[in-house]
Amino acid sequence: MTLALLSFSFKTTPIEVREPLAVSADALPGELQALRARAGLTELLLLSTCNRVEYYFTAPDPTAAGAALLAALRERLAQPERERLAETALRLSRRDALSHLFRVASSLESMVIGEPQILGQLKEAFQIATEHASAGPLLTGAMPHVLRTAKRVRTETQIARFPVSISYVAVQLAQRIFASLEGQNVLVIGAGEMAELAVEQLKKAGIRRLIVTNRTYSNAVKLAERFEGAAEPLERLPELLAEADIVVSSTGARGFILSRETVRQAMRARRGKSMFLIDIAVPRDVDPAVNELANVYRYDVDDLQSVSDANRKEREREAQSAQAIIDQEVERYLRWRESLGAVPTVRALRERFTSVGTEELNKTLAHLRHLSGNDRTRVERLARTLVNRLLHTPSMRLKQTKGAEEGRSYAETLTRLFDLEPASASDSAGSEASAAGGEHQVLHLPLGPPKD
Repeated sequence: MTLALLSFSFKTTPIEVREPLAVSADALPGELQALRARAGLTELLLLSTCNRVEYYFTAPDPTAAGAALLAALRERLAQPERERLAETALRLSRRDALSHLFRVASSLESMVIGEPQILGQLKEAFQIATEHASAGPLLTGAMPHVLRTAKRVRTETQIARFPVSISYVAVQLAQRIFASLEGQNVLVIGAGEMAELAVEQLKKAGIRRLIVTNRTYSNAVKLAERFEGAAEPLERLPELLAEADIVVSSTGARGFILSRETVRQAMRARRGKSMFLIDIAVPRDVDPAVNELANVYRYDVDDLQSVSDANRKEREREAQSAQAIIDQEVERYLRWRESLGAVPTVRALRERFTSVGTEELNKTLAHLRHLSGNDRTRVERLARTLVNRLLHTPSMRLKQTKGAEEGRSYAETLTRLFDLEPASASDSAGSEASAAGGEHQVLHLPLGPPKD
């Protein structure tokens, strides 16, 4: 199997097109199951964030599977977004898809290069895929390499020293709008990670008053207390809007929580005083139609890109160093996959089972010193027979795999399951004779401790 990718990100796909594709963590298991069945996917990792919705998958026929996956996604959109979905999709396969995954984990594909949130989001997506049997041999084998690479990028380059996140950029935008945030009343809708990061940056900017509201009131209280703000129930949202100069919204709602009419009424109470709404949620929280109102200025995550670009140059210099690390690690991973042929994996599997068998045999014989020589021989023979019988079927099946990709997939699964260290590809020729003995090969466990 080879890795393929269907991606819709801020770089290629506008928010109104990718918005219907966004999937919450709670809905992810069902989405994985439905899409795998619909498109005939063997493996699927679905990464859904405010800036991207990406599908990493394997299938017997990746081209046909990708087309089926795209068709399933198009059904969720209304016209004319359906046609725009296909036009804005990024399709990658093999090494290009793999390299993209490494870049995403290392935050080189983020709107804000170097932001730390993406790695946690990727880990969560992979964990959910693993728990629901959607991550198979290829994804499971690749992910440790991906995570190690992301860690190297953050520790061996300066890409993480800049204070970056979508929330940080949102506050930068607010500071551009106002000469100073001191004296401004701020309403934060939501109490998740992105809202918390926004509150932290707003407090550093010296805002006068902070109000936090959220569907779960207790979460709003916790966040407000941490930053010396006030918590209010979401039911008071229309009144709270009338008091807010800046609104930052980041909830998990599936529809708009701020409609044009709600904002219009708040503006009447404000007697036309300007209101700035920064919507960092996907799906969006604020109806774009509010921009039609006088003195109302709304920005969403795609609008933040211009602010991010102003700070991009320094990070891009570090991104070049990060890319060198990624290229090195992708090559390292591919060499590792090549080493997972049938012969070296069978050999490593036998070595592991032999080692465990020897260790347990020695422990047992150490407590059975009263046995006669014949009895000790019988125990040793039993241990050897058990190891050989247990290894016979997986060894034969592995060596009978029909294609290189199928063989690597089986080998990768065994390597991960048993924590093997198969011989490198260059060693495989020399090991072939020892590993190719088939059903007549016999393992010879070392004898237990000498008799008294």
